[in-house]
This record gives sequence, structure tokens and C-alpha cells, in this order.
Amino acid sequence: MLQTTGHGSERKTSVTDPALKPRLRRRGAFEYLAWALCVLLGAGVLYSVSTNPNFQWGVVAKYFTEQTILNGLMLTIFLTVATMLLGTLLGLVLAIMRSSRIKPVALTAGVYLTLFRGTPVLVQLIFWFNIAALYPNLTLGIPFTDIGVPVDINTLMSPITAALVGLTLNEAAYMAEIIRGGFSAVGKGQIEAADSLGMGSWTKLRKVIIPQAMPSIIPATGNQFIGMFKETSLVSVLGVAELLQSAQLIYARTYETIPLLIVASLWYLVMTLVLSYPQSLLEKRYSRSTSRLPRKAKKAVLTEPEGIAR
Repeated sequence: MLQTTGHGSERKTSVTDPALKPRLRRRGAFEYLAWALCVLLGAGVLYSVSTNPNFQWGVVAKYFTEQTILNGLMLTIFLTVATMLLGTLLGLVLAIMRSSRIKPVALTAGVYLTLFRGTPVLVQLIFWFNIAALYPNLTLGIPFTDIGVPVDINTLMSPITAALVGLTLNEAAYMAEIIRGGFSAVGKGQIEAADSLGMGSWTKLRKVIIPQAMPSIIPATGNQFIGMFKETSLVSVLGVAELLQSAQLIYARTYETIPLLIVASLWYLVMTLVLSYPQSLLEKRYSRSTSRLPRKAKKAVLTEPEGIAR
């Protein structure tokens, strides 16, 4: 039902269709029983964890703000940010290549994506750390000339460098698929309109495709960012003193394994919750979900010129 109010050159018509009103759901006895069971289960687990002396909560509190742990946390954040920035840039290039109409270019990107998405990231990290076994020395220079600079790969590929290379190359493969999926969400009519205006490939990508693909790309990128923060724990096998490795160094000396693992887990949990908040804001802003349409329609106000017949 449409109700018209107001006067003058414009009238506001509010949508009061009963079908658009949210329906109230009655809670049944089973739902109340489920709530009671969840509360009892949670209280039991909390009581067991808080009263079990083997958790050594005093040791956890002692090392939670230990300088070694904080240094490892800072390195973890650095690896996460650097990997996401470099991986997103390389992923954008790969997404453009994968969407190219030039077959060799698209095939090259496809092989890259298959290789790095089809093998475990831990294997890739160990491979790049030991790449000097295959190429102990490389020369960077102009091909077919004597102009070049020799590079000692064994010295160059330090644990942190191997961690950055391995995580970035792996993340780029996943970001390429996220970006390519965003490109696919752009309507063909928009691209045809850009072509009809005579836009070049770069101008069309920068002013038409990327802005319209962002609503699909940003929420998924937030998930990747949180996943990468936790995935950096894998570089501990290379001896990089990130958060997990810092905890391992301490309990290797004090033999307080469980408390230090709890410290690392709590920091991962805290940072995940901190990163989840801006991610949720981005998802609310850019999500194309239609789950909220009835509520919006209820509050919608339609403005129309006066004089239109009803």
C-alpha cells in the first residue's frame, strides 16, 4: 500500500506494504533449552580452565607483555602488512594477465595460479629458503652482454627475505583470483559503454572496472588479511623470530610450553578481533547482500512530481 503525504511540487510517498514489514518469530521451548545448555557448557569449560593449575595463568600473565613476545608481535604485523601490500599489487597484475585476450599471457598467469595455489605454503617457504641449492649465484644485468652484477643467493635469501618472498608469491595467487572475481562482477554493458567512449585499456581499468569491482574485492581482501596474520606463524620453521617463534624460544629455555603457547594464542586472538572490526565495517558498507532490503523498504521514501495520475 502507498500512502501519499505533503504538498507543493513534490510529494513523499511512504511504503507501508504489510509484506515488507519484518515478521516477529516466536521462540520455542527448544531454543530456550539450547540456550540453557550452551550457558551451562560454557560455564563448565570456563570453571575448568580457570581452576586447573596446569594452565599456569600466572606464567601467562608474566610473559604476555614480555619484550621478546612484543618484538615477535611487531615482526608478525610487519610481515602481514608487507605481504598483503606486495601480494595485492602482484595479484592485480596477475588478474589483468589472466583476463587478457592474448592467450600466452593468460596461460602464463594460469600456470602461476595453478602452481602456487596447488602446493602447500609451508613447502614453498622451505623451497625459497633453500633456493641457493639450485642457484647459488645469479647475475643481474643486460642479456647477451658482459654488463651485470653477481648476486650471492645464499647471502641474499635470509630467513626474513625467504618469508617475504614465499608468503608474497603465495598470497598473490589468491589475491589474483579475488580481483579477477571482482572484475567479473562488472557488467558487460559498462565495459561496452567505456569502449564506445573510446577509452583506452588503462583508462577503462582505472575509471570503470576497478571502482565497480571494489565492493566485491574489499570484503574478501579483509578475510585474506586476517588469514595472513595467522599464516605468518608458518615462517617459524625458517627461524624467523615472529610471535610463535618468540614463544618457542622462551619455552625452550624455561620448559613452560603450555603457558607460552597460550600467550601466543591469546595475541593471535586479540589481533584477529581487532582486525575483524574494520573488516565488518567494510563488509556492511560494500556488501551487496539483499538481506536488509525489507527493512530499508519499510523506511523508504519515494519522491515524485505532483500531478502524476494514480
